[in-house]
Amino acid sequence: MDWSSKLAEQLDWHWTGSLRPKLDGLTDDEYFWEPVPDCWNVRPRGSDGDGSPGTGPFTIDFAFPEPEPPPVTTIAWRLAHVIVGVFVMRNASHFGGPVADYNDFPYAGSAAEALAQLDDSYERWITAVRGLSADDLERPVGEAEGPFAAEPMATLVLHIHREAIHHGAEVLLLRDLYRARHA
Repeated sequence: MDWSSKLAEQLDWHWTGSLRPKLDGLTDDEYFWEPVPDCWNVRPRGSDGDGSPGTGPFTIDFAFPEPEPPPVTTIAWRLAHVIVGVFVMRNASHFGGPVADYNDFPYAGSAAEALAQLDDSYERWITAVRGLSADDLERPVGEAEGPFAAEPMATLVLHIHREAIHHGAEVLLLRDLYRARHA
């Protein structure tokens, strides 16, 4: 059995059949829409003071540990999380991608820019997953994954796919709510 292909198919089926096509036409208004007060969002730099995460003209609302209860997040925030926290950081740690984290990523100031970042980070991830051997899938992920360092790569791949599917579904729900807000 070619487990790398099966793992890639798991995410790619959802990505190509549902998630990515349903993101086509995402507008900037939807991208930044705050469905309730005090949402976490991607914002122009300077609106939250110095030291905000990211590089470039935009920053992301972020706190660690996360507040209780956690804030509602926008499409912009959720896409940034998938791009940076799910794909980019793992591409850097495991597949030779550019090094970035929440503090030094150039957050997208438009829906089109975010979708381009999403497509690029996804393509790098799925290509790398397809290239994993059976031995690679059994190998521990290492210190980049902190307390999960001893877990096999297959466990990380499954986790990343769950995260992408989960947060992708949330983004699509927010699009539905945005569309229906005046119905």
